[in-house]
Amino acid sequence: SQPDLVAVMGGEPAVMLGRALKELGGIGHFVKKGQKVVIKPNIGWDKSPQLAANTNPELVGELVKLCKGAGASEVIVFDHSCQDWKKCYTNSGIEKAVLAAGGKMVPANDESYYREVELPRGVNMKSAKIHKAILDCDVWFNVPVLKNHGGAKNTISMKNLMGIVWDRSYFHSHDLHQCIADAATFHKKPALNIVDAYRIMKSNGPQGKSESDVVKLKSLLVSPDYVAVDTASIKLFSQVQPTDLKDVRYIELAEKNRVGTQHLENLNVKRIKL
Repeated sequence: SQPDLVAVMGGEPAVMLGRALKELGGIGHFVKKGQKVVIKPNIGWDKSPQLAANTNPELVGELVKLCKGAGASEVIVFDHSCQDWKKCYTNSGIEKAVLAAGGKMVPANDESYYREVELPRGVNMKSAKIHKAILDCDVWFNVPVLKNHGGAKNTISMKNLMGIVWDRSYFHSHDLHQCIADAATFHKKPALNIVDAYRIMKSNGPQGKSESDVVKLKSLLVSPDYVAVDTASIKLFSQVQPTDLKDVRYIELAEKNRVGTQHLENLNVKRIKL
């Protein structure tokens, strides 16, 4: 039976992605001919790939290539970045990788790109303005990088949803953890959460200060379940920088919001070493 979560270790980003997708039935299981696809990496920071502030460009480029190969009519990539979006797109290496693979980068820096959506299961956040690319696509992939974060403790797949929402400041003023859990109740879930743990930022997140904040773990975690993949990611992160799952409050709050499960022992988890 198909695994609920796949963890791949010891390879280059593109190779690990291919291996994980193979376990999950291949890219064609998720992307059909003619579909509009969106990929949402973390492109929040004007930093080079070595600093692990953003998602690995090789991983993003490979996913674009696979989606195009599966017959996607278009593959759009964006993030509502924290710093100058043009610089983030360029200096992260993501724009170059996406364009080379036949994808398209779109901006997210203006409110006109968003539409209001109800979040009936939200606790503190009952609605949000979500990027039209996500609302109008047939399928989307959430591709965060695993890293330390001041306010949220760790930023992984659920925290990456802040980049599909217009008003980021609302999260910070209405209990960041609860709002992250509320955003995860958004009805249009990603086909997969693909967590980039090739390089992780163990300290000074979300931006990092230098390469001394970065550890090369050469890992990838993939699951359709936000809560499960974030739980597994924190366990992996803890091997480098001990982190108490309870401190990453949005995970428990999202489970309460019926978004997914922290109980990995109840899931079919496939671990692969390359």
